[in-house]
Amino acid sequence: MAHIAFIGTGVMGAPMAGHLVAAGHSVVVFNRTRAKAQAWAERCGGSVADTPAQAAQGADAVLACVGNDDDLRQVTLGNDGAFAAMREGAVFADHTTVSAAIARELAEAGAARGLLVVDAPVSGGQAGAEKGALSIMCGGTDAAFAAAEPVMQAYAARIVHVGAAGAGQTTKMVNQICIAGVLGGLSEALRFAQAADLDLDKVLDAVSGGAAQSWQMVNRWPSMAQDSFDFGFAVDWMRKDLGLALDEARRNGSTLAVTALVDQFYAQVQAMGGGRQDTSALVRRIAK
Repeated sequence: MAHIAFIGTGVMGAPMAGHLVAAGHSVVVFNRTRAKAQAWAERCGGSVADTPAQAAQGADAVLACVGNDDDLRQVTLGNDGAFAAMREGAVFADHTTVSAAIARELAEAGAARGLLVVDAPVSGGQAGAEKGALSIMCGGTDAAFAAAEPVMQAYAARIVHVGAAGAGQTTKMVNQICIAGVLGGLSEALRFAQAADLDLDKVLDAVSGGAAQSWQMVNRWPSMAQDSFDFGFAVDWMRKDLGLALDEARRNGSTLAVTALVDQFYAQVQAMGGGRQDTSALVRRIAK
């Protein structure tokens, strides 16, 4: 059993922290909205801290799943941040999707304090978090990854160490670039099938067994056809993630023409009031 602090008990963090309790670990959580942390503790049996530093005191591992770069910097390096309270040799794993730059910044700051830091963004959405079946892509030293992996196994189906600090975040950008392109094609295909007056269920049956098959097709085609978009990962969050990828592309000189176009389409969905709908709402921008 390890003593673990979890910072951020939102739609992803809360079930992840719950799996840690179920795995037998002692878990203390911090959330900016204390009521959410308290509700988690009453449901899962852990305890609640008043600050990230208090949560991190004496912890073997500190995990975070917050909102963006600024949030992450605040809970780690800010006033009452976790890093100053962590013991030497403890591991910090960040599950937030943020920039590669801050991942490298935290790895450097952590190393100066004798901490083992891993950037470990996740894929699988709310359903994956609830099922304990997330895919985690990790950046950091071999020693940091070796320390973090056994803890993360409580809520992961796949954990891959892809490289040095920041590599986990850039790999998550690859993940989001792929999803954006697939949903762009899937949205057009669905509207094309409707315009051709095809039976959408039969079309799905026909094409989902071949080269066009994807997770998005199997899981989102039926709900997209029904104009149902309440399945977790929101358009607002996707735009944040695509913005990170586009920023990184400008830094490394790569071209993301399709991603940039889909990002513009998502801006249109936001303007239509769909910012909190899931990413398959991309189809809304194409008239029936």
